[in-house]
Amino acid sequence: MKITKIDTFVVAMPWKNWLFVEVHTDEGLTGVGEATVNAFARTVEAGIRELEDLMIGKDPFSPRRITESIRRDLYTDGGQVHGCVAAAIEAACFDIMGQALNTPVYNLIGGKYRDRIRTYANGWYRGERTPENVAKCAQEAVAIGYTALKFDPFGDAYRVMSRYEEDLSIDIVAAVRSAIGPNIELLIEGHSRFTVATAITLGYRLQPFRIGWFEEPVPHHRISSVVEVSRNVPVPVATGESFHTVCQFAELMKYDTVHILQPEPMSLGGIQPLVDVAVMAEAHNCMVSPHCAQGPIGSYISMHLAAACPNCYLKEHFDDFEVDWVKDLVIGGMKHEDGHLIIPDTPGLGVKFNHDVITEHLSTENRYISLFKPGWEMRNQYAD
Repeated sequence: MKITKIDTFVVAMPWKNWLFVEVHTDEGLTGVGEATVNAFARTVEAGIRELEDLMIGKDPFSPRRITESIRRDLYTDGGQVHGCVAAAIEAACFDIMGQALNTPVYNLIGGKYRDRIRTYANGWYRGERTPENVAKCAQEAVAIGYTALKFDPFGDAYRVMSRYEEDLSIDIVAAVRSAIGPNIELLIEGHSRFTVATAITLGYRLQPFRIGWFEEPVPHHRISSVVEVSRNVPVPVATGESFHTVCQFAELMKYDTVHILQPEPMSLGGIQPLVDVAVMAEAHNCMVSPHCAQGPIGSYISMHLAAACPNCYLKEHFDDFEVDWVKDLVIGGMKHEDGHLIIPDTPGLGVKFNHDVITEHLSTENRYISLFKPGWEMRNQYAD
């Protein structure tokens, strides 16, 4: 079997672009992939075209060799963009293999360990940034079955916060905890915003609300900063979504301070790197909860990892809080109920594109979310 053609599609969401890929073969099988990264959809698309000669004519049953040629053999580090190029093709190859063998992708990475995975809601807190409104939104998310919620209460803060903004952020967290009760897991997103000192201060202020984790409290570029925060706050720290190599996770884990790892399947380079991180994490007594804030193919990839990996903790889930047409963008077997994702037995990734919907929503402009502008949490700056 050989790869014969690669198609790309940039789809316009109200808050950013999604980049999807179809990989075609000479035996009629087509695999799907995704390469979404904020603000750089066209850049990644160009990267796929620039490196297309490394993919065309290759055997989709050799995804590791293909991705090594895309990343290692070039002797160039293109960071998250480079990782997304590899991820899109690698995921499509796994999809093709699963279809050819009539088995789900999770059977290619260890076999099914569980039948369902608990999810946490994200994207639910759109609206006015007040304790009352965010608490109301939290109650609505819990009402549809979620047992865990994640959100960023910190507005457009960068590095440090005024006393007013810090107090408002904590008041919002307090209102949410009061509204949802003590048994719903509450996860606080930091979006790499803070200095070490600010992050430590906030970590102590968050302790009374029994949060499940404080995510990305400081920028990922200096692992020593992440380690210092995790050693000095009384709440769990989670990180990893911005890493683009398995080596960065290895560097972090040697300190044995962060025990919730969040590999992002796009920027990390696909399914096999996710598995590599999960295996290393298990050796370090860590849990993984893949970052899953991109499009639906990324969600399916995370689902397959969750199905196969014993140390997968939670799966991020935006799907219930996107615009209505997103549910028709793909045709697949993913079923979400009672705060859990039910693992299907469909061959491959288990999903196909609905080309009618893709064509209707093809992007004609650059769309991205800016986390340091007031109102970013509305995620509707490009709403039609």
